[in-house]
Amino acid sequence: MKIICPKGELLNRVNIVLKAVPAKSTMPILESIVIDVKQDTIKLIANDMELGIETIAKGEVIEPGSVALNSKIFSEIIRKLPDNDVTIQTSDNYSTLITCEKAKFTISGSSSEEFPYLPDIERTEGITLSQFTLKEIIRQTVFSIADNESNKIMTGELFEIKEDELKVVSLDGHRVSIRKVKLNQNYSDIKVIVPGKTLNEVSKILSGEFSDEAYIYFTDKHVIFEFDDTIVLSRLIEGTFFKIDQMLSSDYETKVTVNKKELLSCIDRATLLVKESDKKPIIINIADGNMELKMNSSIGSMDEEIDITKEGKDILIGFNPKFLIDALRVIDDEEVDIYLINSKAPCFIRDKEENYIYLVLPVNFNSAVQ
Repeated sequence: MKIICPKGELLNRVNIVLKAVPAKSTMPILESIVIDVKQDTIKLIANDMELGIETIAKGEVIEPGSVALNSKIFSEIIRKLPDNDVTIQTSDNYSTLITCEKAKFTISGSSSEEFPYLPDIERTEGITLSQFTLKEIIRQTVFSIADNESNKIMTGELFEIKEDELKVVSLDGHRVSIRKVKLNQNYSDIKVIVPGKTLNEVSKILSGEFSDEAYIYFTDKHVIFEFDDTIVLSRLIEGTFFKIDQMLSSDYETKVTVNKKELLSCIDRATLLVKESDKKPIIINIADGNMELKMNSSIGSMDEEIDITKEGKDILIGFNPKFLIDALRVIDDEEVDIYLINSKAPCFIRDKEENYIYLVLPVNFNSAVQ
């Protein structure tokens, strides 16, 4: 095998597949990046058996072949080479020579025969989105997946398609994030749970451009993301997602309209008084044209008022400030509408069309008030 690639192109493709290389594995071959070269394509592949990525690098094929190289050593070498064309050449025993300008490295490779290549899955059920939209959907929901493995379903996101609407849902037991997007046509009904880890990695690779498209295909066990000469294949999480419709309510006793940036900044300031180990709530007192936010902790106290537009009853309620910050940060609207029922019921932050809905459970704040 012998190829020539520009260093920048090669490094970009290496960084993409590195996202599917496990830190440690009982199968050493999985810690490799495979370079698989056909007559006219240079393909880089990594696979940790849950998430697999393959991507095509632009370059010159001099001799086809394949080799598995230790991902850490190979990626570091490419990263530190001069910005010029890189030549990679393997011998019969998979010893691999990497040259760039006057730099020469020889590293041991191995046969790719034992490497689990990505399965060839038929692409039938699929949707098309702009890369911008897909990246935004992930950004606006993935923060509220559970970060522990005790409930596997909570570590993923529901992707539900009905006719021409995609609904993406995540939850962690304390909050729910919902994002709805209109698709360019009607599709068959689909309901799958995509791992949060997969979505995080996909988001890092997406260009985020309106003009670039991403294709998503679903099977019973897998989801495939395809864009920019890259394929990301992931196993789905098996099981039934939580029935979130019964958590959602259009009823409210209080509706608040507030400047998003002002509210976010205020809550962010309040967290200066909270150590990471503390679980101090921010206490929100909503009266006529005014929202008062209070924080008391061992470090000190904070009290701030914000102008609001209010409909309905006054209310005193407490929240984990982080949960409010996470939701507000990903909303792009200048003003947000917050719907509340009572101090023990969840609040809803949603727009009029319900393109996004964020549900946050309140916390008991009696001890903080005293």
